[in-house]
Amino acid sequence: MLERPDLELLTSGARQLGITLDDLQLHRFSIFTRLLLEWNRQFNLTRITTPREMVIKHYLDSLSCLTVAEFPLDAKVIDVGTGAGFPGIPIEIVRPDLNLTLLDSTRKRLFFLEAALLELGLSGVSLLHGRAEEAGHDPLRREFHDIAVSRAVARLNILAEYCLPLVRYNGIAILQKGPGVDEELEEAKPAIELLGGEIEKTARITLPESDIVRSIIVI
Repeated sequence: MLERPDLELLTSGARQLGITLDDLQLHRFSIFTRLLLEWNRQFNLTRITTPREMVIKHYLDSLSCLTVAEFPLDAKVIDVGTGAGFPGIPIEIVRPDLNLTLLDSTRKRLFFLEAALLELGLSGVSLLHGRAEEAGHDPLRREFHDIAVSRAVARLNILAEYCLPLVRYNGIAILQKGPGVDEELEEAKPAIELLGGEIEKTARITLPESDIVRSIIVI
């Protein structure tokens, strides 16, 4: 669970991102923290295990996606390589109207996410087991989603090849990377263009209450 100092950190950090959290959302973040720590003892879901670090490096980092592009009401969103649910679960806690799909190739992570979603009471989320490159060839998934999000699961050129086929015409991919992404951007441009994408912007964000810098590429 998140204690008061951690809840206050989450509240103030979210506010710096332009997001106001209500009591239900804070309660859900607290529940998710407890579940993640409990399951982590057996399944090694994350190396980040202190509540303060989780608030900054998992929750606020995930919510930064909401600051770089518009998420339309009821949008179809897919989190590619979600792992323990990032950035998808924090986004869904704040925007439960979204139709979210969590895609991962590891079943133990999906077992955790299934249990977490049930306890969190988040009903607008589906789980998809498989590899991103295979999902992009599935006619039920290809060019289906309004938005794809992904957090540092591969180099940018590979990440674009994973995500862009899953996004509809005029949809967007929001790809989270570390601060030193310029070389990857140049490397990825041919693949992005070949896939019909265009780099709209690269946002540099310092995570609230930290000196951690993230790059978010919007395609």
